[in-house]
Amino acid sequence: MEPVPNVTRADAAQAVRNPLAFIAGRWTPSPRTVRRAALAALVMAVLIVVTGGAVRLTGSGLGCPTWPKCTDDSLTTTSAMGVHGVIEFGNRMLTYVLCAAVGWAIIAARSQKPYRRSLTRLGWTQFWVVMSNAVLGGIVVLVGLNPYTVAAHFLLSTALIAVATVMWQRTREGDDSPRPLVGKPVRQLGWILVAATVLLIAVGTVVTGAGPHAGDSSEVHRIPLNWENVTKLHAVLAWIVVTLAFALWFVLKAVDAPRGPLHRTRDLFLVLLAQGAIGYVQYFTDLPEVLVGLHMFGSCLAWIATLRVLLALRERPETVADLPGQSTESALSRT
Repeated sequence: MEPVPNVTRADAAQAVRNPLAFIAGRWTPSPRTVRRAALAALVMAVLIVVTGGAVRLTGSGLGCPTWPKCTDDSLTTTSAMGVHGVIEFGNRMLTYVLCAAVGWAIIAARSQKPYRRSLTRLGWTQFWVVMSNAVLGGIVVLVGLNPYTVAAHFLLSTALIAVATVMWQRTREGDDSPRPLVGKPVRQLGWILVAATVLLIAVGTVVTGAGPHAGDSSEVHRIPLNWENVTKLHAVLAWIVVTLAFALWFVLKAVDAPRGPLHRTRDLFLVLLAQGAIGYVQYFTDLPEVLVGLHMFGSCLAWIATLRVLLALRERPETVADLPGQSTESALSRT
């Protein structure tokens, strides 16, 4: 155990001016710690989507009828508001846990040696997305669960998952320019797959906005579209995404691509099949809440799997640099 250095008045002043630099000067996390911090932020980004879905599916969207307070007279939920108030307020409190996870990822990335600006920026991007989505969540409540704002709320959460996924991947890579592992046509097919998945998720929010789960037992405005027709469009897009995933796997197999992209594409294909099965079952069983919530969770997994396929089509070899007072062997042992 190394002795903890005494904190002088100058150190305290530095900590106040730039706390991240102060921590980075006294703590060097291992690469595993940085990866775990990035993974924790990603897990929390998915969890906040799932719990947000639970708020909607239990009709607790207006359990706290105002924002930022729970009621006009109380910051927290009251006993008179019942279980719906507890569920809605609990989801609001989970945002602070998400902020803590993102904060840990930022601190770990900032403290890593050598300093990686790109990784730290990904952490800060998550922070600002979380803050923006928190404000948008408040607007959702203030406008009485308007379906368009609810859809935007979910799409912003999807953007957060995307940034968190990229950061998690980047913790396993170096900072050199990416080197493609496959040809340009294959990479273009990967981007088409991502674009189709984004469209699929966007139409899914329209299905929800036009569907029966309004988020509250009161009269809530719905998107004025035929729910059956939008659902069929969503199903067609789902089959397009499945076909693109299979086509990408087939092309990767044909060009003898590395195992990484092949395995990631296979995993995506399996996730999409499971997600499709859940979607059809919930459709033919009148949308039970449990299956709808599971479908939302599957949407997050499918989005992560799609991004991981795209990121697997290139590589950034991890470079190892000697730290001051550390040999090359000890530096290698830390990776």
